[in-house]
Amino acid sequence: MRRRGWIGSALAGVTVVTLLTGCSDQPDNANNATRDPATPAAAPTAAAAPAGQVTASAPIALLLDEPATGILAAVVDSGTTVNLIDKGVTRPVALPGKAAALVAGKPGEVLIAVPGKIVRVDVASGALTTVAVDGDLHSVGLRPDGSLVAGLADGRVLLLDADGTVRHTITGLSAADAIDTGDGSVVVVDRRQSAIVELDLDAHKLGLALRAGDGVTNMIGDHFGRRLVTDTAGAELLVYTTDPLVLHQRFPVGSSPYALAYDQRSETVWVTLTGSNEVVGYELSTGIPVEVGRYPTVRQPNSVTVDARTGDLFVGSATGDGLQRIGADQRKRGQ
Repeated sequence: MRRRGWIGSALAGVTVVTLLTGCSDQPDNANNATRDPATPAAAPTAAAAPAGQVTASAPIALLLDEPATGILAAVVDSGTTVNLIDKGVTRPVALPGKAAALVAGKPGEVLIAVPGKIVRVDVASGALTTVAVDGDLHSVGLRPDGSLVAGLADGRVLLLDADGTVRHTITGLSAADAIDTGDGSVVVVDRRQSAIVELDLDAHKLGLALRAGDGVTNMIGDHFGRRLVTDTAGAELLVYTTDPLVLHQRFPVGSSPYALAYDQRSETVWVTLTGSNEVVGYELSTGIPVEVGRYPTVRQPNSVTVDARTGDLFVGSATGDGLQRIGADQRKRGQ
């Protein structure tokens, strides 16, 4: 595996900073240097039985445990339905478009990005409300003040009031594919540029940007304000902090790392490896990630989430091989 040192990463970051900030006030992003977005590897036939318990499910594209209730939200049917799963009971809810992103909203709520809309789902009742957005959404986030952030396929990032009124539009990216709004800052992943960008919210423009490996895909935040990122093409886990945006850790994790979940109870980040049908946990308190668990998964583990109340780990198969639960107690026995 090709490895790059800190100097190489820093130089690549400087190149992207110049490119992105130079375009921050331009509606036309045609001059951005891009690549085809990285995608998860096609998983082989599972070589080992999945750990824990597996229940039948349609192919799962996105998966999230709503922190306040523990209700699982699983996007299925090629992105057009969200299944709300509570104590073994599944309630399907039709979506007004194909889902591109699924994130936590207010307590008891999840947000789903579909073309032209942010969908707010009350996970207890299944009730939907929508916020109209002018564009093809790739990502969405909720800020601490209740305002929204929408990332679009054309690279625009919209800062919205809760009712959808556009406060500011930030341009310059090739696409805004993932958003995290933890600790009040807004960080965006651009897969086509394999870049991570912190927005300058005071000036309403792109801020510091860094190259993110060879082909970044997904990002989540944790309660320390870190941004945890999968470099799917480069087979690495990347860890950033903001204000200013800095790469703190990078670590080879295996074949095609893709989905991420963070367990605050054990301070562990879980990463799925679609190239080997595994999920691997890393503790991040030292200067380098330390592996604390590795488990075989259902085939094509494109989604993963953690029940914040129990620590149970859930993995979704994108090929219809089921929804997997690895209990926190099971993981402890396996250590």
